[in-house]
Amino acid sequence: MAVLHYTLDFKLRAPADVSATVRGLQSIFQEQEMTENVHDSEGHGYLATFVGKNGRFAILRMHSHGLVTFDLQCLDGDDVAQVDNLLNALEKKLKALLDGNIQRIKRLPALIRGSDVDRYWPTADGRLMEYDIDEVVYEKDSAYQNIKILHSRQFGNMLILNGDVNLAESDLPYTQAIMGSGKEHYAGKEVLILGGGDGGILHEAVKLKPKMITMVEIDELVIDGCRKHMRKTCGNVLDNLKGDCYEILVQDCVPVLKKFAEQGRTFDYVINDLTAVPISTAPEEDSTWEFLRLILDLSIRVLRPGGKYFTQGNCVNLTDALSEYEKLLGRLSCKVDFSKEVVCVPSYMELWVFYTIWKK
Repeated sequence: MAVLHYTLDFKLRAPADVSATVRGLQSIFQEQEMTENVHDSEGHGYLATFVGKNGRFAILRMHSHGLVTFDLQCLDGDDVAQVDNLLNALEKKLKALLDGNIQRIKRLPALIRGSDVDRYWPTADGRLMEYDIDEVVYEKDSAYQNIKILHSRQFGNMLILNGDVNLAESDLPYTQAIMGSGKEHYAGKEVLILGGGDGGILHEAVKLKPKMITMVEIDELVIDGCRKHMRKTCGNVLDNLKGDCYEILVQDCVPVLKKFAEQGRTFDYVINDLTAVPISTAPEEDSTWEFLRLILDLSIRVLRPGGKYFTQGNCVNLTDALSEYEKLLGRLSCKVDFSKEVVCVPSYMELWVFYTIWKK
């Protein structure tokens, strides 16, 4: 059973007459058979809670600096018409009581809390997005992470790893960007994909007739889930670990990269789909930075002359983190140059930065 949380805010030009406003609202709560309990706000305006017989719970607060907030919690299945009537009546009454003193009114759709299907996921820069998710398609805990595939009516099935939206069936722009946005010639080339367990990059790369693609993905449960539930993204490339022009290694990519470097094995393209640039800008406090540096150094070692390394960055708003990453590129074992591209990834609902890196 979920709880619906409604909010109604009145931003005032000046503090209101608390006593007169509260008296004017009492009839509304009495009609709803809600019992009032006034709390000591220690000089910070008026604070009262209201409890209804049907399980409704409300908080009315008149802040001393000129903000009126109303929060209403109802059980899912409550009479929607009655809830709307309460909110409408309260909004109408407050408009009348505060006439001329209202700067802005904001009423939000209900926040759904505790439902079986989680609809809320944060963007990289900390904004909360509500998705039209209606079904949990797949969920497993592997040795490495929590794996969810959720269905969105707008974006199709969405892969979410440890609470981060990774890729949806709508997100071909992501895959195209991390492969060079159609500007590269893969025919007859050797390609290395790091990560990419959703199969999207592999599926698109196979179409371009490369000589050979080696994909290294550590988490077999990601492959299993996407093989069954992300078919619009991966096609049939995850059905077998070997194909005519590709091989999938279910291994940690770090020892694989080290082995390739020792063997002198090189690639025309290395595509890093392992992790985004960390939000933290303190490399000494976040081990992901050291992991990124290690992957970069090893990848550059297995890159042929004239070859290119592709990777995602992060949300375009994270300018400090992206700047830190670009500084990191100047501290590698050999000199590199780079370009970047900003792409709108549909299910991310934000602009995303991608990098192309090559040896100088």
